[in-house]
Amino acid sequence: MSETVTSDAVVAAVQRVGAELVAQEAYLTSLDQQMGDGDLGITLSKIGLALQEFAAATPVEDDIGKWLGKAGMAANKAGSSSFGTLLATALMRGGRAVTGKVTLTGADLAAMFAAADAGVQERGKAQPGDKTVIDALHPAAQAFAAAIDAGQSLREAGEAALAAAEAGRDSVTPQRSRIGRASWVGERTEGKVDPGCEAFVVMLRTVLG
Repeated sequence: MSETVTSDAVVAAVQRVGAELVAQEAYLTSLDQQMGDGDLGITLSKIGLALQEFAAATPVEDDIGKWLGKAGMAANKAGSSSFGTLLATALMRGGRAVTGKVTLTGADLAAMFAAADAGVQERGKAQPGDKTVIDALHPAAQAFAAAIDAGQSLREAGEAALAAAEAGRDSVTPQRSRIGRASWVGERTEGKVDPGCEAFVVMLRTVLG
């Protein structure tokens, strides 16, 4: 019997991520102050609180996909910034990929990852190499799918995704940001960790527990 993820596990993961985003507010703000408008940590802390409240108050009701879509709407309402919109898009697109599911298989999770990746690239008008969250999300999605296709466990696939996200973040750290407010800072972004990449790494690491 193949591994599956229950709705309770999904809810618990969202609650953990929400709590971690609140806990990392100062750290993510400090990264964003070096190359953005300095509000990323504050925005994600608001989203973190909203996700915790949503997860505590909203039953899944036999449809994980629909529940994740609602979580995305809650995130968007709480943090109406560019990154908040991307996070909401990832949740909503990922949820749409598994609409009607009561448990999730590795293939389902890979489909969610791919849908979130495509949605964020489309919404953010960014591609790999632009030094944005995509540089962590895209390789993570690919690594997860490859691990599942190779018959690895969910834990192994998750760890492969995290390693790929960290490598993607590190690969663009020396580069200059090309998209959004960070691009205005120009050469001063060279050698600085992209806060969006780091935020995604933090969230993925927290999901894995």
